[in-house]
Amino acid sequence: MFDTLSDRLSATFKNLRGKGRLSEADIDATAREIRIALLEADVALPVVRAFIANIKERARGSEVSQALNPAQQVVKIVNEELVGILGGETRRLRFAKNPPTVIMLAGLQGAGKTTLAGKLGLWLKSQGHSPLLVACDLQRPNAVNQLSVVADRAGVAVYAPEPGNGVGDPVKVAKDSIEFAKAKVHDIVIVDTAGRLGIDEELMRQAADIRDAVSPDEILFVVDAMIGQDAVNTAEAFRDGVGFDGVVLSKLDGDARGGAALSIAHVTGKQIMFASNGEKLEDFDAFHPDRMASRILDMGDLLTLIEQAEKTFSQEEAAKMASKLASSKGKDFTLDDFLAQMEQVRKMGSISKLLGMLPGMGQIKDQINNIDERDVDRTAAIIKSMTAKERAEPTIINGSRRARIAKGSGVEVSAVKNLVERFFEARKMMSKMAQGGGMPGMPGMPGMGGGPGRQKKQVKQAKGKRKSGNPMKRKAEEQAEAARREQAAQGGAFNLPAQEDKNFELPDEFKKFMG
Repeated sequence: MFDTLSDRLSATFKNLRGKGRLSEADIDATAREIRIALLEADVALPVVRAFIANIKERARGSEVSQALNPAQQVVKIVNEELVGILGGETRRLRFAKNPPTVIMLAGLQGAGKTTLAGKLGLWLKSQGHSPLLVACDLQRPNAVNQLSVVADRAGVAVYAPEPGNGVGDPVKVAKDSIEFAKAKVHDIVIVDTAGRLGIDEELMRQAADIRDAVSPDEILFVVDAMIGQDAVNTAEAFRDGVGFDGVVLSKLDGDARGGAALSIAHVTGKQIMFASNGEKLEDFDAFHPDRMASRILDMGDLLTLIEQAEKTFSQEEAAKMASKLASSKGKDFTLDDFLAQMEQVRKMGSISKLLGMLPGMGQIKDQINNIDERDVDRTAAIIKSMTAKERAEPTIINGSRRARIAKGSGVEVSAVKNLVERFFEARKMMSKMAQGGGMPGMPGMPGMGGGPGRQKKQVKQAKGKRKSGNPMKRKAEEQAEAARREQAAQGGAFNLPAQEDKNFELPDEFKKFMG
């Protein structure tokens, strides 16, 4: 959704690189480009004005003028201001002291409330809760049936005493659901309400009646992130008419410009609490403003990637695979293990989304978007077409075996050959990493492979570099070398500040992974 905005911001920051000092003109030009990028992303004008004013004020201050790398300091300021307009800190659900906790979903028709009720139910169930979905949308055709199907897929209970399709009293259903939840020991009740095509008196009255009947602990306003500025206008009208505690963004995986996500928290004063970014029930999580800002600025989202990996991979299995790779040059690691690992990664989500969470991937987003997810299925089909002995000992796969495997999996013989060759290469590389050798072919870095022989060769080449016999040319070379050293001293490695911030601390989420 934020691809266009990310591209514009990246291009803007690229123009600042290499500047040791930012002039007033540089700051104005940067602010102008950021303003255009935000307006093109359909961000509300009041939000853009406040955002640009804060950036200009801070960019003209001492934190940029006295910075070793002003360009990176501007990026830091933009990142912090993005976090601010997205809501600041992550907002958690408030649970009732005496269960059940009642969560009411509200919003316009088509925003995705019913599907989101199932996603929220599954998310809460994974955290040890026992949610109950309540069908109070008795107007839309088949809304009750849809909620029942979604609840069944999510593996959570549903309360739907009325058939819907215009039959039944939604206020009575909502009120009765609380007693039902207490009797069946459900600690969370999620009330799915009816929507309209637009804000009207009937919608407001019914929503207010349900609110008064169940006294919800949280009222979540579900917003379609693809409808732009109208989402902000609708949220403001609903806030003033009925009120809500938090916002849920649906369809965040769409190709719209994303202005609603960047505007709604700032305009309404209510934080975004959850985001739905796919069609599957698992494509749902708490909204983290800092992580979303990092994604927009192409800094990646490693914390979310780590959390998804934790949910999918067990520590016991990871230790087992590591021991196989570390022993006997990885020969204990078989195609069965390779298939198991591949299926575990697939459970984390699409390969494109996972790669998109890595820093700097915005530069190759076209290649990432063109990844064929079916390649994983084809690879699995090839491995499953092998015998148990062939999966355990791939070295025995000869020409006739390749032909049989190719026929069984519906691929070309060359595909089988390529898979086996790639498996041997991958096993060799992973085995070297598991044994502490690091990535092969990376000389001069401790623990990153390459070996001492390679390093000695580089040192020898460096010693063999001769100076020019021409005094003028030699002086020019010395001046160029001095300038290069001065630039390196100012910018540090990888164009980062050379001085370390002694007050810097890792985020709490990272500390547990660093021992």
